[in-house]
Amino acid sequence: MVKLNRVCEDVKATVLAKIETTNPGNSIKDRMALKMVEDAEKAGLLKPGGTIIEGTSGNTGMGLAIAAIIKGYKCIFVTTDKQSKEKVDALKAFGADVVICPTNVEPEDERSYYSVAARLNREIPNSYHPNQYDNPSNAIAHYEQTGPEIWEQTDGKITHLVVGVGTGGTISGTAKYLKEQNPNIKIWGIDTYGSVFKKYKETGIFDKKEIYPYVTEGIGEDFLPKNVDFSLIDLFEKVTDKDAALMTREIVRKEGIWVGNSAGSAIAGINQLKDKLSENDLVVVIFHDHGSRYLAKIFNDDWMRMKGYIDKKGMTAMDLVSTLQQSELITLKSSDKISEAIKIITEMDISQIPITHNDRIVGSVSESWVFQKFLEDPNIKDNNIESIMQPAFPFVDSTTPIDVLSKMVNPENSAVLIKDFKQNKTFIISLNDIIEALAK
Repeated sequence: MVKLNRVCEDVKATVLAKIETTNPGNSIKDRMALKMVEDAEKAGLLKPGGTIIEGTSGNTGMGLAIAAIIKGYKCIFVTTDKQSKEKVDALKAFGADVVICPTNVEPEDERSYYSVAARLNREIPNSYHPNQYDNPSNAIAHYEQTGPEIWEQTDGKITHLVVGVGTGGTISGTAKYLKEQNPNIKIWGIDTYGSVFKKYKETGIFDKKEIYPYVTEGIGEDFLPKNVDFSLIDLFEKVTDKDAALMTREIVRKEGIWVGNSAGSAIAGINQLKDKLSENDLVVVIFHDHGSRYLAKIFNDDWMRMKGYIDKKGMTAMDLVSTLQQSELITLKSSDKISEAIKIITEMDISQIPITHNDRIVGSVSESWVFQKFLEDPNIKDNNIESIMQPAFPFVDSTTPIDVLSKMVNPENSAVLIKDFKQNKTFIISLNDIIEALAK
């Protein structure tokens, strides 16, 4: 447990970081990974020579891989294409097979990493799927270990626990123990924009409109894991991808602690909530994993520039949005007919159209693509637009510099989407928009 100083200098409370980077797999996930394996062995679900199959963002996979080596199991891990290369390479280094799945699909989609892990479990004999999202051993590990440790290390003086929420096991298991000791302890969950947790906690509504692609790794979800016990979490605070990334770097440079993406989210969240804290409060924040797994992303200046998180000079995406005549985002549903796309393109002079499913952006079509397909076969006009759908346009932060935008828009990617969190609006920027802005 380490006291934080410079990254929380505007916070009146004492903030202590519980640093989990020195575990064998360099993350807090080692605790629950071993617990899931041992509980499965006791229940007869994991047998000698078996294969462990799990969907993971990387850290749980590492803990499972270490346990598998010691106990003689094989491992197959399924992850998403947004996870850092370092995480994937680390899993392979421990002898695991890694399957990469697309991020921008719904959990029920057969291509999602949840679905692929479940399918492999059905197909491969003598295999075990821990399913960290719904496996009670996940939360129990933290009820038995993390909670008691924090209580003892703070002499029972802790007033607030702040944790990034992904599977929910860490926050729920730890919170259960701490609230049994002192029900007045506040539990704050850190969420990300593009995730459903915060709105569900506040309204009880699972709103698919909240779901869209985000960059932050390890926290947030587009479904409700059984391990997230909302009754134990007092509030959720959302942190943007940009703020999380910048704060992750600040923690390293100002505190000398090399941590991962979720730590930046957590500290940014504490700073956003600082008005709820007093000098008498003792806040414990969990630092989940090690920064070495983010060398190609958070700690890579080129990647940070590409995302528009650093070098904010000159005109930004929002400056560009303010010059657009068409401010309202025009979209089509995946079930709409191709003829509707043709009508919008010709009548409204729109070159790119995002495609939605259940109010979530899942794809796109461009003017040239639609006309090409129509000329090849005029009869397709009565088909659903999803039959010719292209990949979804990427989301970028509203402060992204225009020179970064200009590099992101190219023949393969004809537009980008701008999310303005304050207005809760989405805008689209095309290559023509950028050229017009630069020509003025």
